[in-house]
Amino acid sequence: MRKYFGTDGVRGRANGVITPELALKIGQAAGRVFVRGEHRHRVVVGKDTRLSGYMIETALIAGFTSVGMDVLQLGPMPTPAVAMLTRSMRCDLGVMISASHNPYEDNGIKLFGPDGFKLSDETELEIEALIDSNLSSHLAGPEALGRAKRIESVHARYIEFAKRTLPRQVDLEGMRVVVDCANGAAYKVAPETLWELGAEVISIGVDPDGFNINRKVGSTSPEALTAKVRELRADIGIALDGDADRVLIVDEKGQHVDGDQLMAAVARSWAEDGRLAQPGIVATIMSNLGLERFLGGLGLDLVRTAVGDRYVLEHMREHGFNLGGEQSGHIIMSDYTTTGDGLVAALQLLSVVTRLGKPVSEVCHCFEPLPQVLKNVRYRSGQPLQAESVATAIESARARLGGAGRLVIRPSGTEPVIRVMGEGDDRDLVNRIVDDVVEAVTRAA
Repeated sequence: MRKYFGTDGVRGRANGVITPELALKIGQAAGRVFVRGEHRHRVVVGKDTRLSGYMIETALIAGFTSVGMDVLQLGPMPTPAVAMLTRSMRCDLGVMISASHNPYEDNGIKLFGPDGFKLSDETELEIEALIDSNLSSHLAGPEALGRAKRIESVHARYIEFAKRTLPRQVDLEGMRVVVDCANGAAYKVAPETLWELGAEVISIGVDPDGFNINRKVGSTSPEALTAKVRELRADIGIALDGDADRVLIVDEKGQHVDGDQLMAAVARSWAEDGRLAQPGIVATIMSNLGLERFLGGLGLDLVRTAVGDRYVLEHMREHGFNLGGEQSGHIIMSDYTTTGDGLVAALQLLSVVTRLGKPVSEVCHCFEPLPQVLKNVRYRSGQPLQAESVATAIESARARLGGAGRLVIRPSGTEPVIRVMGEGDDRDLVNRIVDDVVEAVTRAA
């Protein structure tokens, strides 16, 4: 059981769960774990555009410097950029202050090791133990305190990194692209990257004010992007989330392309080019059964993991896969990145589109998704899934569904909700089954 860390770092309401006191302790505890050897230890700290980022950043800096770590402040930068810069700048630790797709009231702290990968469960547990301990004995002496400074030019470094993931011959000249940056961390780097590659770029969600991150924009609210693509007759729309580690695509017809379809399009292209490291990809239990059937038709496997890009990545690393992700748009291309990168995933799709010379709607409509119904049940406390009535409802629902689909019930790792997902060929049956389980969970909650 973990007290602070969820599936994607520490996350919660700013000044509720994520307080300056907690951020200070996380800085001290994480710094202590990664102070190894006699060299000057360094940590890079990036953030998205939430107002609370100032408060949390300052507290983290105090924590890190108090245990002898130098802090390199990046300012607003995408999560994958922080992961890349941690490794590129030979830092001992990387930190991203963000609650990803959540509203501005929330914030979070994500940690990366010196290799640019998210921390293991074991390391997070080690940090948690230190957070709840007396940290005074771990503080550095006056002569060994860390320093903090802001680093310039990091935007240019990430833009060049993203561009270098594409073959030299790829040119977006003549392509009209609408990019929605969710008023978040990529509001500068994403439009500039696409423009430098030759595209005509129309940007929305690029006016952050500390409060409007993910508000009616971004990958979780693509309506504004869809309208703009249709209005301008654009070739493609790209929607990032608040920290730009996930992406949603809108084709030239205004149709949404989720992570499953994006992975299908790239997997088919990479398989044809001999670029898949293994004959298949890694996704989660939430990915559509249609994706699994499509890949099977190509002779490729779909390996499923628990929900969370960290679990996808762990399986990829352990078994040698180089493509994986989530239906929500976390796409991991381990030839280039150590975490989900919405911009790099979009660029790789654009590379496939330009090579084939076909519209995005043709390239990305790889399969007909099976009817899939997802509903959330919010709860205040306790363990609703442990109720006997809920277990009975789930058993009954699975029996009715039989072998014609899937039923997935799980607690969210980032917010107090139970997610109930049903999938199958018969939409009416799936709806009834999900409603019955939701009703049982609601009563227990």
